[in-house]
Amino acid sequence: MLRKSCCHCVQKNFTRIAILIIFTYFMMLLFTYTSRLNATMPEREKIKYLGTREIKYILQWTNKSLAPFNFMKEGNLAFVKNGCRFTNCYVTNDSKYTYLNEFDFDAIAFNGRDMIQLDQSKMPHHRNPRQKYVFGAMESADNFPVCDERFDGFFNWTWTYKLDSDFRWGYITVFDLKGTVVGPAVDMKWEKEMRPISEDLKVKLSNKTKAAAWFVSHCSTKSRREDFVKEVQRELVPYNLTVDIYGRCGTLECKKSNKKLCFKQIERNYYFYFSLENSFAEDYVTEKLLIALENYAVPVVFGAANYSRYL
Repeated sequence: MLRKSCCHCVQKNFTRIAILIIFTYFMMLLFTYTSRLNATMPEREKIKYLGTREIKYILQWTNKSLAPFNFMKEGNLAFVKNGCRFTNCYVTNDSKYTYLNEFDFDAIAFNGRDMIQLDQSKMPHHRNPRQKYVFGAMESADNFPVCDERFDGFFNWTWTYKLDSDFRWGYITVFDLKGTVVGPAVDMKWEKEMRPISEDLKVKLSNKTKAAAWFVSHCSTKSRREDFVKEVQRELVPYNLTVDIYGRCGTLECKKSNKKLCFKQIERNYYFYFSLENSFAEDYVTEKLLIALENYAVPVVFGAANYSRYL
């Protein structure tokens, strides 16, 4: 009777140990799976303000370090930082990220400046009919043309500086006095009644003494803007006036590290600033225009845009 009882006791303990081992093994498997899941899935807990809304996954197919892709960052950080209406987007440049493959992403974005270098072997191999292929570009189409019949009908959406893009990537945004975005726009409507300038501004402008300035580092361009400036220089000689050229292409120096100080010279000394684009493309108007406007100078423009959409 005693032996039978002891055997029963041992058997009972063995059963407990077996259950404990199985439970421990199961927990280790669960922990391993969870760890892998956290490492490979989009780390939803770390994505700010996503809430319970459905996440849209965006794959950057081409170089993430080139603009405008470099503004997107990883995850939804750019959407949160810029106060976007929707923040439930997740951006990555890793096609093997999570359990998604290229077929599963909601959108695949291609940088315009990389497109012409992509042969068929470097393109997505499978395309989901529900996916959106997005063409993104901030560089002039004149400098980076995408002229290949294989891209005809290839993209669903455009994300560029052009004003008729599905989503506009803009160097310049025009606000009204209430802070509402009103432009630039294809059919831009400007207020006809403008406020008069203040007496302080009149004094600031009257103290200017020089004709024009141009800050430039690219000396040979597709637009041949450098030839235009030479022609203007010749025309100014009889009036004892000049276009003062700062940077690599001129005789004057103003270091990039002292940008504010450089721009202060425009505000203080120059009536005009040369806002000249390096190539001609419709709606291609860059921050060069703002250098003049933000420093109380009249911009001299040189490009293929309709500037009444911006000024």
